[in-house]
Amino acid sequence: MRSTFHGLETARRAMATQQSALQTTGHNIANASTPGYTRQRVNFVQTEAYPGVGMNRPSIPGHLGTGVEAGSIQRVREGFLDTQFRGENSKDGFWTAKYEALAKIEDIMNEPSDNGLSKTLDQFWQSLQDLSVTKEGRSVVRQRGQAVAETFNYLSNSLSTIQEDIRLQTELAATEINSLTTQIDNINKQIKEVEPHGYLPNDLYDERDRLVDQLSGLVNIRVTTTPSGGLASPLAEGQYNIELLDKNGNPFTTPIMLLDSNTTPSSNTVSVEFNPINGMIDSVSVGNSSISVMDLARGRLRGNIEAYGYNNGSTVVGIYPEMLTKLDEMAFAFANAFNDIHSEGWSLDSIDAGVKKAYKFFDVGTAAAGAARSLKLHSDMDDLDHIAAARPVPPETVAYSGDGSNALLLSGVKNKTISFSTGTSTIQNFYKGVIGKLAVETQEADRLSNNSQVLKNAVDQRRASVSGVSIDEEMSNMIQYQHAYNAAARNISVVDEMLDTIIKGMGIGGR
Repeated sequence: MRSTFHGLETARRAMATQQSALQTTGHNIANASTPGYTRQRVNFVQTEAYPGVGMNRPSIPGHLGTGVEAGSIQRVREGFLDTQFRGENSKDGFWTAKYEALAKIEDIMNEPSDNGLSKTLDQFWQSLQDLSVTKEGRSVVRQRGQAVAETFNYLSNSLSTIQEDIRLQTELAATEINSLTTQIDNINKQIKEVEPHGYLPNDLYDERDRLVDQLSGLVNIRVTTTPSGGLASPLAEGQYNIELLDKNGNPFTTPIMLLDSNTTPSSNTVSVEFNPINGMIDSVSVGNSSISVMDLARGRLRGNIEAYGYNNGSTVVGIYPEMLTKLDEMAFAFANAFNDIHSEGWSLDSIDAGVKKAYKFFDVGTAAAGAARSLKLHSDMDDLDHIAAARPVPPETVAYSGDGSNALLLSGVKNKTISFSTGTSTIQNFYKGVIGKLAVETQEADRLSNNSQVLKNAVDQRRASVSGVSIDEEMSNMIQYQHAYNAAARNISVVDEMLDTIIKGMGIGGR
């Protein structure tokens, strides 16, 4: 026989379920601004009908519904959008790191400006032209030459300082990767303890995905899952395995795992290997695996490595090593070309002695490496009378003190064709080429950084439209659940009135 109190139980279940939905909605609203939070929903499931299916069931017309219950509380998330976001995030990390490195070089070189190397050289050439007219300009020439040497020193030292900062950032990126994989591994273990009992640890899922998003900005990764086993819900997400991808976004022939929940230890340590001889980066190691920089996936880690410099066979490649090399090459060629002409001239000291003395103007050493950092005025220039401004005009063999023909030749070094590693060029054109190449690379990195950021933000917005909390939508749901709750409560009142009629209004038996 059907229970008289059947309606009360059905309404009670409805109230409890709607209350769970209201609580979940409140949880969503409370976390609307929480980074990485994914909105949740209650999956309503109708309870088993009465009577149950069977040969011995009571003979009544059809089945009676027994109400509803909260089956599970599920995150609303789209895995495909997560994969897209992480791919774009790694590209954004790479190009942002590269642009920042190039922008810092532009700030140091400071071209064009009144304080850059180009302007300092122009002032030096002008002082030599002035010296060709009047011998009173020797002091200015020495000061301008000192300014040129100090500018080369400043540029080289500043670039080296920033390069060392990028080295620290590179090591910090590797440390951050290790920290993130360790945190993800710890969350994996917590999830493994919960899921086999049929629970869905949604907040742990959110925190894990937030950490994976951060990791994807450092290196390009692929995430796969391993079931936790036991009585896990079909909605359980399992444990994450994180695999490092190559520069083309493909897995390595031998998989390189940052995190493998099926092994012990689960996470592998990432480290950057520096060459003890030249200090550049040789490779990146992940556990027992070694990866060449050329094969490393794009992300902030590789962006920093390409900025700092790495060994590609016997060649050093990188933004800062190449700029320092160009600066050294320019300083070395400039100083030697200037010294060659200066040593052929006659100084006041030589004119007084009647014998030409070969004085050097710059002290630059014997090798191009480190020339910009070490460039300085030669000790011969401690005496202004050693500045060779004159040159005898054939058939004369001795110059006279008012002659400035050699100073004019020295000012012509600006336009003298000199051999560089890239071919023959003038000092001025070589420097323009270096600055022009820097400007093009910076502009390109900026454009690609902006593009990758736009793509990342577009994917993130689509992901937020699925997983993010909409206050308007949650308020609509709240009203809906509130009305359903009120209706269930009203249903209990109606059933209560029915029971009151039955109990009190059907008379007293036995009279």
